Amino acid sequence: MKIKPNSIWENLPITRKLFLEIAMTAVVLFASNLFIYAQINQMVERMNSVYKSNVNLNELSDALTDVQNFMYKYLQVKDSESLTDYYRSEQDYRKLLDGLNVLVTDNPVQILEKNIRNMSDSYLAVTDETVQAKRGQNVEKYKSSYESALKLYQFINHDIAVLNSRQFKNNSASYQTLQAALQYLEVISSVILVIVMIISLTVMMMMMTRDIVTPLTSLAHTAKLVGQGNFHVKVPYIRSGDELGIVTKTFNQMVDSLADYVNKIKESAEKEQEMKERELLMENHLKEARLRYLQSQINPHFLFNSLNAGVQLAMMEDAEKTSVFMEKMADFFRYNVKKGAEDATIREEVGTVENYIYILNVRFAGDIHYESSLEEDALDYSMPSMTLQPLVENAVTHGIRNISWPGKIRLSVKNQEDAIEIRIDDNGKGIEKEKLMRIQEGVRIQEDTASTGIGIYNVISRLELYYNKKELFSIVSEGEDQGTSVILRIPKKGEEIHVSDTGCR
Repeated sequence: MKIKPNSIWENLPITRKLFLEIAMTAVVLFASNLFIYAQINQMVERMNSVYKSNVNLNELSDALTDVQNFMYKYLQVKDSESLTDYYRSEQDYRKLLDGLNVLVTDNPVQILEKNIRNMSDSYLAVTDETVQAKRGQNVEKYKSSYESALKLYQFINHDIAVLNSRQFKNNSASYQTLQAALQYLEVISSVILVIVMIISLTVMMMMMTRDIVTPLTSLAHTAKLVGQGNFHVKVPYIRSGDELGIVTKTFNQMVDSLADYVNKIKESAEKEQEMKERELLMENHLKEARLRYLQSQINPHFLFNSLNAGVQLAMMEDAEKTSVFMEKMADFFRYNVKKGAEDATIREEVGTVENYIYILNVRFAGDIHYESSLEEDALDYSMPSMTLQPLVENAVTHGIRNISWPGKIRLSVKNQEDAIEIRIDDNGKGIEKEKLMRIQEGVRIQEDTASTGIGIYNVISRLELYYNKKELFSIVSEGEDQGTSVILRIPKKGEEIHVSDTGCR
C-alpha cells in the first residue's frame, strides 16, 4: 500500500499530537520573543555607549591635572614619593592619549582631538625637562620650563573642555534619536508578538478541532441517536489511526451487531422470566440447605480430646470436680445436638461460651481469664445457634494460646437502639494487616478446625443467611501483640420467651 504524505501524523496517538502542537506553538513564541529581546538589547547597548566619549574626556582631563599637580608637588618638596606619583600619572595620561585621533581629517571634533594629542606630547616633554632640571638643581631652567608647561596645561585643558562640550551636544542628539527608535521598536515588537501569538494559537486550535473536537462531536451525536434506538446510523469514517480512529471503527462495528444483540435479548427475556420463578424457589431451598449444612459442622475431635481430659482428671483427683467437668461437657454437647438445627437466644449462647471456657480451663490448667459484661434486656433476642462459641474458640486458638503473658477473654452484650452489639476482645497476638484486610473483605482464609470445626467464615456465612443482610461482622486489631476485637451488630429479630436455665437439658 502506498503511504500518503500525511499518514505519519494521522497515525500518531492523540497525546503525541497534542504535545507536538503545543510544542510547535511554544517554539514559535519563544523564537519571536528571543528575536525581539535581541533587538531591544542591541538598542539599549547603543544607548549606553552614547556618553562613553564624554566619560573618556573627563578621565583625560583628570589625568592631565594629576600630571600637573604631581609635577608641581615634586618641585615643591623634591621627594621620591612625589616623583613616583608624577611618573605614574604621566603613564596613565599617555595611555588615555592613545584613544585620540592622529589622522588628518576635515571633522572638527577629530581635528580638535589631534591638536590635544600634539599639545599633550609637547606638554609631557616640557614636564620631563622641568623634572630633570629640578633633579639637577638648575633653578633657572626648571622655572622657565614650569611656566611653559603651565601654559600648555591651560591650553590643553581649554581644548578638552571645548571638545567635551561638542561631544556632549552630539551625544545628546544621538541619545534622543536612539530613545525614540527604542520606543518605536518596543511598539513594533509588541505588535509582532501579538500577531505571532494569534496566528500560532489559531493554527493550534484548528489542528485540535480537526483532529479531536470534530471527531468527538460526531461520535457523541451518533451515540445519542443509537441510545434513542436508531441502529442504522454510523460515525463518519475517520482515516487516522489514533485512539479516536480506533474508537470510531469499533463503535461502527458495535452498532452493526447491536440490532442482532437486541433481538437475541428479546428472545431470551421470555425464557429468563419463566426461569426466574423457578430460580427464586430454588434459592430459598438452597439457603435453607446451606444453613443446615453450616450448622452441622462440628468436628468430633474436640469431643474426644475433652472426654480424654475428663478421664485423666478423674484419675488425678476426687470425683466432685470430675462430676462438674462432665456436667459442663454434657451441657455443651447437649446444646450442640439440640440446637444444631434451631435458633437460640443470646442468653443460651452466652451460657455455652461459659461452659466452653470452663472446659478449656480444665484442659489447660486455668490459663484463660474470662470476664463478661451483659445487659439483661439484650439476652433474650434470638440468633443462630453455635455463633459465639466459635468466635471465642478462635480468640483462644489464634489469640491467647502460646503467649508469654496471661491470656484474657472479655465478652460484652449491649442493647442499642436498632441492634444488639456483641463484642469479644482478647489481649493476644493480634492479626497481621494483610490477613485482617482479607477477613474484612470477606475472603475465606485457612482456619484451624481442630476442635469444634466452626470457623469465622462459617459464622459470617450463617449470620448473612440468617438475617439476609451484609456487614454484620467486623474485626479490629492494632497489630502484632495488640490483641483482637470481634464485633457483631445483629438486628433485633424477635424477642423470645425468657429462659432462666441456660443449660439445655
